Amino acid sequence: MKTFNNFRLFGILAVLISAITITGCSDDDDNTPITTPTPIPLPPIENEEEVITDVKLIFTNQVDTLDVVMARAKDPDGEGVLELDVLDTINLDINKSYNLTFEIFNNLETPGEDIGAEIADEDHEHQLFYSFTNNAFSSPSGNGNIDNVSDPMNYNDTDENNLFVGLNTTWRTQNTLSDGRFTIKLQHQPDGIKTITSNATDGDTDFNLTFVLNIN
Repeated sequence: MKTFNNFRLFGILAVLISAITITGCSDDDDNTPITTPTPIPLPPIENEEEVITDVKLIFTNQVDTLDVVMARAKDPDGEGVLELDVLDTINLDINKSYNLTFEIFNNLETPGEDIGAEIADEDHEHQLFYSFTNNAFSSPSGNGNIDNVSDPMNYNDTDENNLFVGLNTTWRTQNTLSDGRFTIKLQHQPDGIKTITSNATDGDTDFNLTFVLNIN
């Protein structure tokens, strides 16, 4: 009986030691610090392209400021399937000098959003390029700078880096012209794309409009 009791005592001790060991392991697990995974940085949010629904060209006679010629393009569905549609012909007088300015709006907003003002505010990221029927103007001469950025163009505005913008330009008509062409291309050139040598294919095109041009 004494031997049996010794075995019994050893068995009880073994069970107690096992229980203590298990409890100790459990406590160690509970006290293990939890490591929070490092969050994956999100990519930077890119600037959304502006929605342009209305573009108006405004040619103002430099001598008679009441003599104003306007030509419009309109995109009624904004980011939909339709593009800006040219609505008017540009009809200028012969041997006259004009200043060309713009009204550019997103009229899907209420009230309309003045995109032209935003372009002026971010002029270091934008430039307008032009092409036209050869020798339609005595100044600038030639056929514009869409095909060659170094060709003559009468820009009246520059950005903070002293680079041309093109929201204000000067034009002197020279010869009579019927069914000529006048094209304006607005390029968005962010993040150092705009330089003294950047051209009409650098960056993204915000609009590319071709109007019929008559000079009489």
